[in-house]
Amino acid sequence: MSLCCRSGILVSSMQAVSNLSDRAVAKTQAPETMLAELHKAIATQLAPQVADIDLKGQYPRDFMHLVGELGGYRQAVAVEYGGAGNGLKAAVQAIEAISQECLCTGFMTWCQIACTWYMQNSDNTYLKQHLLPLVATGKVLGGTGLSNPMKHFAGIEKIALVAERQPRGYVLNGMLPWVSNLGAGHHFGIAARLADSDDYLMAIVSDELTGLTLRCNAHFIALEGSNTYSCIFRDVFVPDELILAAPCEEYVNRIRPGFILTQVGMGLGLVASCIQIMERANQRYGHVNCFLDDQVEDLAASLATTREKTYAIATQMSQQGCDRPLLKQIIQARIDASELSLRAANAAMLHVGARGYLHGGIAERKLRESYFVAIVTPALKQLKKMLHDMEKSKVKS
Repeated sequence: MSLCCRSGILVSSMQAVSNLSDRAVAKTQAPETMLAELHKAIATQLAPQVADIDLKGQYPRDFMHLVGELGGYRQAVAVEYGGAGNGLKAAVQAIEAISQECLCTGFMTWCQIACTWYMQNSDNTYLKQHLLPLVATGKVLGGTGLSNPMKHFAGIEKIALVAERQPRGYVLNGMLPWVSNLGAGHHFGIAARLADSDDYLMAIVSDELTGLTLRCNAHFIALEGSNTYSCIFRDVFVPDELILAAPCEEYVNRIRPGFILTQVGMGLGLVASCIQIMERANQRYGHVNCFLDDQVEDLAASLATTREKTYAIATQMSQQGCDRPLLKQIIQARIDASELSLRAANAAMLHVGARGYLHGGIAERKLRESYFVAIVTPALKQLKKMLHDMEKSKVKS
């Protein structure tokens, strides 16, 4: 599949996916079936790669495509666009299952699902009919370049990209740091400020657009296998066919709840794996681990509560949409997932003891991954700021 712009002309080769939506309807499956198949794939295909993903920065490309084949990305996507139509709960569960084994791959699964979420909630029928089915089924991989815009819209940092209106599209310039799940031919969402305006646009772009360059200029203490790049935009022409919304204030409010809620799956999976580490450690050191503050049963109860609340919110949002009170619950669930991840990873490290200091050990990896759950946009501090701002605006009104 090629979806690129040369000399302002959009070139599209979608012949191989004609009637994709019709085929997707026939393959619609229950979430339980998808999860059962996904768990098998995690055990046989992902688990053997985790050390290389973490320590060598290996990108699990084949597994990412396999998740799409098994239906992991399309759960919340409407059937007419190649989806399963099962709602956000099943999407959270897919992210949770993968994150329990490897948070890096779970995060990239979230990136892919977020990319589908952007297109499904757009009014752009071209993207929904042509590109969304490809991303939803994992034929095309995708990311989300909204870390900077989400911080900007929360009043934390300046927007990185600027767009100027041209006939049949926009020209973008700037540098977007640290966009994950990227590679040749991958697509990802971006936002840019409209030049000489207070408005913004959002779009789906790819390195196949002339002037858009991916650059790897950083190494991280965790999630090194996430294919994270800086994206350089030099007079990049983005045609109207790839615009999600312009202006995009209402659209951002539309996608923000799902963007935040699905991230909770990462925390749920990480905490579950930390509890497993603690249980194994207790087989040998239970007689002394019992003196630690956080015990298996304590964390298991907190995990069950957070999971139950998250699933209920996801079901309600899929059925009824999201109002202000539900958005507050979503933000709180995301806060709970961050804080519980830090608590569980710390407890796992203490339960394992000196063995946790072995480089490349599972407890050490979970500790590093837990900080990512609390730092990835919207970070724990941003989430708390969002709740504060919502309460402040409520008082003023």
